[in-house]
Parts: sequence; structure tokens; C-alpha cells
Amino acid sequence: MNYGTLLLLPLLAMGADGDHDATVHHAFDNIDEWVARFDDPERDAWQKPVEVVNALGIRPGSALADIGAGTGYFTVHLARATGPDGPVYAVDVEPGMVEYLAERAGKEGLPNIKPVLTPADEPGLAADSVDLVLICNTWHHIDDRLAYLKKMTTALRNKGRVVIVDFKEGDLPVGPPAGKKLTREAVIGEFEKGGFRLVEEPDILPHQYVLVFTR
Repeated sequence: MNYGTLLLLPLLAMGADGDHDATVHHAFDNIDEWVARFDDPERDAWQKPVEVVNALGIRPGSALADIGAGTGYFTVHLARATGPDGPVYAVDVEPGMVEYLAERAGKEGLPNIKPVLTPADEPGLAADSVDLVLICNTWHHIDDRLAYLKKMTTALRNKGRVVIVDFKEGDLPVGPPAGKKLTREAVIGEFEKGGFRLVEEPDILPHQYVLVFTR
């Protein structure tokens, strides 16, 4: 299973609004294990990273962020799409993942990848620094998501977008158990509370929804 790559606080560390806390908590300190899972070539068949990135219409030179970047599965695709003049902030809370990301960026010749180590309750992005934030398989891991969204909003430039990719309801061959997911409607409701609106919903993935929001 591929759950995303953001390591969150223990279940006892509940947010101010319990309805918006993580549905799944995971540790990601065994880097070799997660590299094997996240970068499994079979994942491409259902995650379709090229199709997802193409659907976002990323312009060369744009500044992007991949929150819960993990091993950089999506990060490298974003970095190629935005080109050498467009930074891609690869955000994660696991030090081993951030070290791995830095090594991978060097090996793949992508110096525009900027690994960022951050606490679990912080996006780790400077104000007015990014045009697009991608959060894939990770939103359901975050505690107190409304507070997190408020912090993330400050990082967005004018007309900036946030893209949530997460698992649909029901029993699927990948993803968290059925009772540990966030529904599409729940995610839309959270973003609307945070002052966002849904502007696009590309129907390109078999097991996941793709929601594009802007303020």
C-alpha cells in the first residue's frame, strides 16, 4: 500500500477541531522500505504521475511545492515540468526522507529541487513563495487540517493553486483501509471553510480523486 509520506504527531496530539485530524498516522523512518514501496514501477499504472502533472498545466519557471514528498516520486516530475528556473520545494517531516531527496536531486540532475525538513504542523514554506502546492496521498495524514491550511495559504502567490490527490471511498487494491479515508466531499468542505473553491477536477485516476483549489 502507498499511503503518502508525511509523518504526523501521535494520536493523542489532537487538533483544536477533532473532526479535522488525521485518519491515519504512519512512521516513515525505514527509508529503504518506503523507497521500495513508493517508487515501485507498478505504482505508475494507477498513480499516473505524468498524466497528473500534465493535467495541472504547469508553466516553466513556476515555483511549486510537494508536501509529503517522501522519496520524490512526484517531485522529480514537477521539477522537470517547471524547468531549471522553477524551484520545487520537496517538503517532508522525516529527516531520512529529506536526505534521500537531496541525494536523488543530485543524481537526477535536478538542482531546482529544494528539500525542506519541517515539523508536522508546519508546511515549511515562506510567505508568497509558490504558485502551486501538490499534496498527494498525504492530506488524510494531517492533524488539525484547517489550521494547517491557514498556514499554507500564506505561502500561495496570487492565483496560486492547491492540488489534493487522495483515495476514493470503498475497498481498493491500494491506499488506506476503507474506514481511514477522507471523502471527496469532506476535503472540499474543509477547503471551503478555509476560503478556497474547487476550480478543477481532472478525472484521470482509477482509485483517486484530483481536486484543484484556489482562493
